[in-house]
Amino acid sequence: METKEYELELAAWFTMPEAVAVSSGTAAIHLALTVLGIGPGAEVLVPALAPASSVAPVLYVGARPVFVDCGPSGVGLDLADLEAKITVQSAAVLLVHQWGRTGDAGRAVEFAGARGLRVIEDATQAIGTTIDDTPAGTLGDIGCFSTREGNLLDSGEGGFLLTHEAEIAHTCRVLRQHGQEPATATTAPAAVGFSYRLADPLVAAARLQLARLKDRLRARARQTALLSETLRDVADLVIPHDQGPETWNGHSMLAHVGLPNPREFSACLAARGVPNSIGTHGLISADQVPAFADYVQQPCLRARTVVNTMLAISLPADATEEQVRELAATVAGEARQWRPA
Repeated sequence: METKEYELELAAWFTMPEAVAVSSGTAAIHLALTVLGIGPGAEVLVPALAPASSVAPVLYVGARPVFVDCGPSGVGLDLADLEAKITVQSAAVLLVHQWGRTGDAGRAVEFAGARGLRVIEDATQAIGTTIDDTPAGTLGDIGCFSTREGNLLDSGEGGFLLTHEAEIAHTCRVLRQHGQEPATATTAPAAVGFSYRLADPLVAAARLQLARLKDRLRARARQTALLSETLRDVADLVIPHDQGPETWNGHSMLAHVGLPNPREFSACLAARGVPNSIGTHGLISADQVPAFADYVQQPCLRARTVVNTMLAISLPADATEEQVRELAATVAGEARQWRPA
């Protein structure tokens, strides 16, 4: 019963007809691909500017990932590259809103739909971001989210899907429970499914965090704005400007690093207590992940450059103004005296 209440609360928060709670964000993408009929022989166009965990479910269903470069601004997909890579095997486009940035996701969804492609959004980091006042994760056929520890909606572990279609939601609920109909879960399954249910204690934690989400989003926006403003005049750190129809959630403080060996600089900051996507989590573009090497036909050079030169600071949820200013002082000090090894 609590899972149902959580799903109703999620649907209301996003103004969507259907939400389905699952055990992880990866499970959400896997179910999305499965319920849309994506399988062996199909190709899924995926962003190179994405973590490996977003792309891996494409392989789970036996499909082939086709890596697409990011747009000229370093956000969203390069639609020219996307169009050049569409083939008769192309079945879907996966949008991954890295660092909460979506670019003109509405245009990408329209572009894909006009070519008969289904659209799945991984909007985990973009919860609270809107495109022309429409929440990220609600533009495509299915929106997928992780509520793993560290995300803006944090239940320790978990995830959920959003969809406009009741049939898709019902099929996802069947598949998350070993292929059993939710109303008759003790009967033999009619289809092979998965063990993707969200445990009750995690549902309870997620509901508590969802009730606080608007406050947390406001706090994150303030933290990111303060950190960005404090670092705006630091040489060799360029804070990106807002552009397009997106209203950004401020997921991570972002700055393009113009210093030599920017990945080494990010690692140095991590060692000094400034958590960031490269230095702390070792982020690389998805087309550089060794497990995907057999699927890379040509490197996505723009995405590689963006990942390698982007300082994306992961702010603690409860960071005070004083702590944010201390982080800024550490970043500014290291930038001024940076001497790569």
